Amino acid sequence: MLYKGVLTKMQTEFGHPIQYYLVFESDFINMNQLLDNNISLNLMGHQCLNCGLDKPIYRQGFCRSCFFDIPQAADWIMRPELSTAHLDKEDRDLEYEKKVQLQPHVVYLANSSHVKVGVTRKSQIPTRWIDQGAHEAIEIVEVPNRYLAGITEVALKAHVSDKTNWRNMLKNEVTDEDLAEWRHRLKTYIPEEAKAYFIENNSETELDFPVIKFPKKPKSLNLEKSKQYKG
Repeated sequence: MLYKGVLTKMQTEFGHPIQYYLVFESDFINMNQLLDNNISLNLMGHQCLNCGLDKPIYRQGFCRSCFFDIPQAADWIMRPELSTAHLDKEDRDLEYEKKVQLQPHVVYLANSSHVKVGVTRKSQIPTRWIDQGAHEAIEIVEVPNRYLAGITEVALKAHVSDKTNWRNMLKNEVTDEDLAEWRHRLKTYIPEEAKAYFIENNSETELDFPVIKFPKKPKSLNLEKSKQYKG
């Protein structure tokens, strides 16, 4: 069976196990069904996720010119503490920034390779945790905008990591943690502006990934260099 299309982040469905879908313009693949089967990937070109042109991808799926122009790639995307829509201040496109920034956000703890702190829109839970490969996660605060989530993350990452070791994650070299205990331990470091939004009582979410066998020596794949992969 042959599929052709733009390679984007897979869509997921929370379940036991989680379901993964590779979605194209007019078709999709349930990737779970490909487990324990051989596949072939071939790079045929590029397509910027914004302008749609066949141009080299710079970052986040965008060509260089789009990356430095569109609001979807502004600095506040990766650094929420730089958000300014709550002050009615524009970065690249105030209408878009208000739409994204002025909605409920969650600061959470996730255990992927180890315990880490992160930020996401409330509507992206548990998708964000799935994307990060976390096998357990818990919310710390739920705030009304991205800025408050950002400054909370900045304060907490002085005491807990904000990065994932992807190799350890893929090898499943992970130790179960009491995330509720971690949350209460970190409570004292939450900024004053966000303390009223602390979540006192909720339980961990456990995630079940569709894995037959964990790799012992995972390697990254760069189709820009290899052009093709089979396995």
